[in-house]
Amino acid sequence: MYGDPRVIPRQTTPAPEVRARRARWFEYHKPIPLHWSLPLGIAIWVIFFGLWELAAAKNWVNTLFMPPPHRVLSTLYTMIVERGFLTDIGISIYRILASFALACAVAIPLGVLMGSFRTVDAFINPFVSAWRYLPAPAFIPLLLMWFGVGEGSKLALLFIGVIFFLITLIMDHTRAVRAELIETAMTLGASRWQILSTIVLPAVAPKILISMRQMLAVSWTYLVIAEIVASTTGIGAVMMRGQRFLKVDEIMAGIVVIGAVGLAFDYLFRLAQRLLFPYVPREER
Repeated sequence: MYGDPRVIPRQTTPAPEVRARRARWFEYHKPIPLHWSLPLGIAIWVIFFGLWELAAAKNWVNTLFMPPPHRVLSTLYTMIVERGFLTDIGISIYRILASFALACAVAIPLGVLMGSFRTVDAFINPFVSAWRYLPAPAFIPLLLMWFGVGEGSKLALLFIGVIFFLITLIMDHTRAVRAELIETAMTLGASRWQILSTIVLPAVAPKILISMRQMLAVSWTYLVIAEIVASTTGIGAVMMRGQRFLKVDEIMAGIVVIGAVGLAFDYLFRLAQRLLFPYVPREER
């Protein structure tokens, strides 16, 4: 009878194998098996370069301004073997690492202090917030006057490009440390330095590493800008020479190198996080 509570409704739950298949491919916020990560990561690059090669082969694009991948890779090989491009790559990596290390040396303690103590935050945050909205390339004329055309101006531009954002990220992560941990330590009689060194820093350290990884990528985006001004060395300088003589394949070779080196650094940061903080869940890395 309609509405009879004794009537058991028909089950509409999918079969177990269907549920497993859906969970494997399209499940919200669920990690996928490790043996799927590498093939999926490679597949997107195969599709990208395959479409690029196809577009050049079918004359869908002007190969003068969009050379096919095999020509770009051939040019990259020639640049490395015959023109000493590895030296330029090494110089660019040095500039990134030197400026970023200096930015971290300033941003990490400052961001932790701002996130821990409201008085420090009230004093420094208005200054940091104002500078965060200023575009780093706008300082190029001043940096050239202050530091000249040498390494100083390039390192300073890369430093300015990341320092204020890195401070803000670390400050926000420090504020998110669970208050009950700090309150428990205070109840047990811990000093401010003990709380900072044994509670706050260990709790926020994984997030600091994530912030460093994110901002290192931003630093690479400023590299070409830093190296196009009165520079004869580095990846950016090589790309600008290619632009001057309409050698698009050399420009794209430089872009490929920046992407490859940036991807390698990203992997190294992920590896460091797994080794230093193995207790952090995989989805939070």
